[in-house]
Amino acid sequence: MENIEIERKFLVKEMPDNLDNYERVEMTQGYLNTNPVVRIRKENDDYVLTYKGSGLLSRSEYNLPLDEESFNHLIKKCDGIIISKSRYKIPLKNNLIAELDIFKGDLDSLKLVEVEFNSVEEADNFTPPEWFGEDVTTDGRYHNSYISKYGLLKWRY
Repeated sequence: MENIEIERKFLVKEMPDNLDNYERVEMTQGYLNTNPVVRIRKENDDYVLTYKGSGLLSRSEYNLPLDEESFNHLIKKCDGIIISKSRYKIPLKNNLIAELDIFKGDLDSLKLVEVEFNSVEEADNFTPPEWFGEDVTTDGRYHNSYISKYGLLKWRY
């Protein structure tokens, strides 16, 4: 089923308090292809294969269910870095959710927060909370597919 994903992505200026109060999802994901993006992801005990079209703020996205056996088979075929992260779902105003990603392993210095919207207009009019940092929506280097291929290169420092 096709969705249109409309999201903005930010660095994190300061970590929000009381993370333990929010829903947390443990994720492991790898990329079978990065152009177009074909990703497999484990979210707690759910498994998904995702195809993403081109675009930065808005792009098409197809999600297909996988089972554990298929995920374990495909993860061995992924190129680049297998990404592990904890995602915290933090409620914001106007029924929006901040998805705070805290990366693990070699990527543990990276923290990103994404907010998904129902329209480009809603995304354009969004005022981020104080704890959000720089808006990196249009910087492709912060896409997980790019990070899986190149890691955290010197451009971050």
